[in-house]
Amino acid sequence: MTAHHASRTVLALRHVHFEDLGVWEPVLIARGYDVRYIDVGVDTIDEAAGDDADLLIVLGGPVGVYDVDRYPFLESTRGVIARRIRAGLPTLGICLGAQLIAEAMGAQVRSTGAVEIGYAPLQLTAAGRTSVLRELDATPVLHWHGDEFEIPKGALRLAHTSGFPNQAFSTTNVLALQFHLETDHRFIERWLIGHAHELQHHGIDPDTIRSDARLHGPRMEKIAAGVLEAWLDGLRDRVVHLDKWRGFQSYFGPRGA
Repeated sequence: MTAHHASRTVLALRHVHFEDLGVWEPVLIARGYDVRYIDVGVDTIDEAAGDDADLLIVLGGPVGVYDVDRYPFLESTRGVIARRIRAGLPTLGICLGAQLIAEAMGAQVRSTGAVEIGYAPLQLTAAGRTSVLRELDATPVLHWHGDEFEIPKGALRLAHTSGFPNQAFSTTNVLALQFHLETDHRFIERWLIGHAHELQHHGIDPDTIRSDARLHGPRMEKIAAGVLEAWLDGLRDRVVHLDKWRGFQSYFGPRGA
């Protein structure tokens, strides 16, 4: 690993310990990223916390963007994300993270009163089929949400399901996913334990998710790695043409590095 690769960083905002970078972490490390977690609500965070990271990833969690009165830490997270978005810096969100990005971009996020939990096929839009998500069309992915976001103005809507019409969107340096590509199927038991009350409340059999993780997980791991690789490649290709990123070009190296 070269010296300049060692200085390339990804900052992950983590809300629940088992909802981590999962299968994406080894991909990022192989690409030369130094991975750092901030445990939101535990670690101190301010709006400038994400300024120096080459990539910010905002992970999922079982709270809503509208729960700021009960969970004040959401205000700090909003600030970090909004600052990144305004600066045009690479930002990726998953589930709650995607909802926080949508809100930071001026879109509405609301509770639907329903849930989508477990493995189910994803449908791509025309834009989605030419995006980094192209290998996911009609592919079962892990869903675990009850809230939904509107698509921010100027963003591309990439995916949907029958119950949730907005499952993913992108802009130049932003990717927001309502579903979970990052989850490591080998550790799905952590999710089943951590969300046991939610599963019981909605009458969802954990063994269904357990068996679906065994069935779909290995293929999804390969697809998930490809999605992240393609997105990172796209960032590199754009970054070298942006004046404000001059001086950072050397971080992105040859394709596949």
